[in-house]
Amino acid sequence: MKRRAFLEKAGLGAVAATALAGCTGSQQAGDGSASTDSDTSADGDTPTDGATTGTTASGTPSGTLRVATYSSFTGEGTAGNWLKSAFEAEYPATTVEFTTPENGVNKYILQQQKGAPIDADLYVGLNTGELVRTDRELDSSLFASIESDVANVSEVKDSLRIDPDGRAVPYDTGYISLVYNANEVEAPGTFDALTTDEYEGDLIVQNAQQSDPGRAFLLWTIDAKGEDGYLDYWEKLLANGTTVLSDWEPAYQAYMNDEAPIVVSYSTDQVYYHGEGVDIQKHQVGFLNDQAYANPEAVAVFADTDTPDLARRFVNFALSPEAQAEIAVRNVQFPAVAGVDPGEEFSKYAYEPEQPVTFTYEELSGNVDRWIEDWARTVADA
Repeated sequence: MKRRAFLEKAGLGAVAATALAGCTGSQQAGDGSASTDSDTSADGDTPTDGATTGTTASGTPSGTLRVATYSSFTGEGTAGNWLKSAFEAEYPATTVEFTTPENGVNKYILQQQKGAPIDADLYVGLNTGELVRTDRELDSSLFASIESDVANVSEVKDSLRIDPDGRAVPYDTGYISLVYNANEVEAPGTFDALTTDEYEGDLIVQNAQQSDPGRAFLLWTIDAKGEDGYLDYWEKLLANGTTVLSDWEPAYQAYMNDEAPIVVSYSTDQVYYHGEGVDIQKHQVGFLNDQAYANPEAVAVFADTDTPDLARRFVNFALSPEAQAEIAVRNVQFPAVAGVDPGEEFSKYAYEPEQPVTFTYEELSGNVDRWIEDWARTVADA
């Protein structure tokens, strides 16, 4: 279950009506199993088989664009629903339809390995590690290079670029941080503080094998402690009573149930939790070493799409200033394009670190699987 779906299920009436979450608790599908899809347009209709594209007599684009994404990007009030409506209003002869494969990008890796046609034109929600995995698993690229063909790509912040080949283009980013209950503890402030007696049993993290935030927190510790020191650091965390749960939802639920006063989450936490009836002291954002881990989400065009021009128009549209502001608010993530203002309320409750950290595509290639496997053995032996 993604973060937005979990929070809606929890019935958070005090949260601002526009505060919706993005792909913040997604699982890495790496088991090679077949996926089960839920193919719907944003208004719930079943899409047609196949996609067509072209232009009308007046030369404007026409056709159907099939967008693969995660479930909480679509539906009422979401960033995906807004993009669908706005894009179709801009280009009335087009239709945007969503598909939400359970195994995410792994479905399309399997299709290409089997020589089957890719039944989507765009993928929304790709992160750096997933891009590394597609390139490792496939002999030819799953995605087309689009950087030189989409004008607004030049406006994306350089610090968020994840693909040296210009295929996956960031459209937003979240920052992995700590969220803590200031009624019970002070902000740890440093990685080392979390291993002291003062914070014994106080931290909940997610499984790096299954969870985006869990994997991001692991990578953050590798950045902080180095490849030679991160496993020793995790041994200290685990010896100090750190709890590892499967994914963001159970970890955050345990935190809300007061099972521990600190949880790995997102620096946009207060965008959800503010207003009348909310104890905002329970939703304080904590950066470690003045840092947080940047986890960009990217959009990519499938290399085999039969709607390449329409797909590129959609990417360009998603990177426009108006769309970037809407995506930020509705997905509760920061814009990928420089100079975009998501509004006063978002800016008041969303926190950016002084020092964002992240690993590049090149740094993850050949390393990330080994890091995660070594981490998993350390946790299992604890």
